[in-house]
Amino acid sequence: MILDKQDSIYAATKLMRYFKDFNRIDDYFRARKIERVRDIPAPLPGMSLEDDMFQDYDLHPEDMNFQVVEMPTKLFDTLLEKTASFSPDENPGKTLKLVVKETTTNTVVGFIRYGSPLINSKPRNDFLGGVPDLDIFNKRAIMGFNIVPVQPFGYNYLGGKLLAAICCSHASRRMLNKKYDTKFCLFETTSLYGNIKGASMYDGMRPYLRYKGDTQSKFLLTLGEDIYPEMRDWFTEKNGGEELIHKGASSRKLKMQTKMVGIVKKSLLEHDKKAYELFSKEIAKASDVTTQKRFYMSEYGYSNVRDVLLGKTNDLTKAENYDRFELENVVAWWKKLATKRYIKMIREDKLRRELEVWNQDTMNKIDIIR
Repeated sequence: MILDKQDSIYAATKLMRYFKDFNRIDDYFRARKIERVRDIPAPLPGMSLEDDMFQDYDLHPEDMNFQVVEMPTKLFDTLLEKTASFSPDENPGKTLKLVVKETTTNTVVGFIRYGSPLINSKPRNDFLGGVPDLDIFNKRAIMGFNIVPVQPFGYNYLGGKLLAAICCSHASRRMLNKKYDTKFCLFETTSLYGNIKGASMYDGMRPYLRYKGDTQSKFLLTLGEDIYPEMRDWFTEKNGGEELIHKGASSRKLKMQTKMVGIVKKSLLEHDKKAYELFSKEIAKASDVTTQKRFYMSEYGYSNVRDVLLGKTNDLTKAENYDRFELENVVAWWKKLATKRYIKMIREDKLRRELEVWNQDTMNKIDIIR
């Protein structure tokens, strides 16, 4: 597909104008978040979904207990949007959405969304000694795309570490096994902010999570909620009514955007070399906004995960620390850390007592990096 000169300049200008506003990844996250929450109204008194979120900041960690449950998709998505600084676009493949509830107060403390792992990852390949057979790998591995504590539960009690450890627990793994009739043995996740933030909530979590290196890929930021459908429909029209990427494709939005950029580059190269060079430079600059992400793995307390993922055996072998991944032991591990944190926050008068949710009234007040 080759656009004429006028259309090439139009599409290039639209894309460059969108990306020019983002100098850092947190600039991009805030812009995307504002797009997503601007139509969410502030709650009316007595009619708020936020009442289901944890707000008892006098409760000591030692007095807390937790359960992991599924939640209807629409309610999960709404509450997650109100809580998370950034929610990745969902892709086809596996998905399981869980909430973690504190049972004393019967309130939600966080959200977990599992999905199919990324197709390729250098830290994973280094761990396995090469690129795995994806048919085998995808049956046994899962990725955490959203691991989001309600705030300020996350800040006051190290709630992010609790949720991440629960992701690696046998309780969550068994829920995944039941849904997909398999035996998962590897959990993966990445830090949200890459090297823009010096540390990740996943650090210091052995044996549950272990840092395996930084991702290598550099990619263009995905288009926002307004411009993406506009450009998708525009390219579809220019392509005779046929969409650039078929609807069932994995990572469809990213592939669609990559195709758009490729068409613009190819068309500009044919019509206007200077415009091509400018567009290429601006797209490269926009790609530099993304950062390497810290990559973490959990083997769920099994000792031969590498052999299973490489197809050398189907049978998993329990390691000596297998029982530490049971939910009650995960929570006991967290309580020790959370107690130290909670006492420190009280002693330093830093305990936060106001629920932080995204809506029209708060979207310019909440820190995007929390």
